[in-house]
Amino acid sequence: MRNVLLFTALWLLVSLVGCSSTPPASVIDRLPVNKPSKIDHTSAKKPTTVIRPTYKAGDWRPDTYTVKKGDNLFSIGLEHGYYYKDIAQNNNIAPPYNIQVGQVLKLKSQKYNTSQPNSDGIEITSINTENNTASAASSPSVGAVNEPKALREPYSDEALKKPPPAAKVTSTITAEPTNKPTVDSKIEVKPTNESSEDIEWAWPTKGKVVANFNEVSNKGLDIAGTTGQPVNAAAAGKVIYSGSDLRGYGKLVIIKHNATYLSVYAHNSQILVKEGQQISIGQKIAEMGSSDSNAIKLHFEIRRLGQSVDPSKYLAAI
Repeated sequence: MRNVLLFTALWLLVSLVGCSSTPPASVIDRLPVNKPSKIDHTSAKKPTTVIRPTYKAGDWRPDTYTVKKGDNLFSIGLEHGYYYKDIAQNNNIAPPYNIQVGQVLKLKSQKYNTSQPNSDGIEITSINTENNTASAASSPSVGAVNEPKALREPYSDEALKKPPPAAKVTSTITAEPTNKPTVDSKIEVKPTNESSEDIEWAWPTKGKVVANFNEVSNKGLDIAGTTGQPVNAAAAGKVIYSGSDLRGYGKLVIIKHNATYLSVYAHNSQILVKEGQQISIGQKIAEMGSSDSNAIKLHFEIRRLGQSVDPSKYLAAI
């Protein structure tokens, strides 16, 4: 009996030792193999966006202008960047170009209905000579192109030497209704370079700049010099004003360079050019003086769409 108890105790002991030596079950990682890692968005660098302002702006000028006290046709033309004679023509105003306070002037010409430059730099304008209404030019019919058809032909040296069949063009003509009203219109073609911002500029005279541009107090540059000193055109263009009708400018010359830019030369002692005259860059147009000024100087302005801009940004540093 004792032997049985001893054997039982030994068997239990061996069983316990065997259980304790069995390795634990393995743990299987069942997470996706390509699981994306977490990104700390707070620490990620964001791309830097650099916003560069563009200088070009839309045409701010209104279609009409109401005359105020102190205005004249010359000052209105300068402030809006138009030739005063064009404004006079738009409003049937004859010389000496008298206007009245409260009078509404048409600034933009109504002569042309549509205007759009093509790829060759030619502006094609449609003009209606009867009812001043836009007319649609009918475009010519375009021929239909029939692609060559593939033909099965046995292989031979002669077949290889044959040229491929040419495309066959058939013209399609659409008959216009006989009772359709016709509009008498014509197409005016004229060269245009007037939208360009690229103008070659040069200093209008030599001397010390005694007053810089200021949007409030000085609409240009004041350049000191001596009486009779040459005043030259800062860029090529056409003289659109030559006289002394604008208060505060003295003997004045205004040159139109394109549809966007004008240049202004004030306080001259003598003017050497006439309205309508074509001027080249650097050409002498006046002599420096002190007309309507307390000092001998040239007051020089550049105007973009009638608004004064800083001339020093256009002129080379000296």
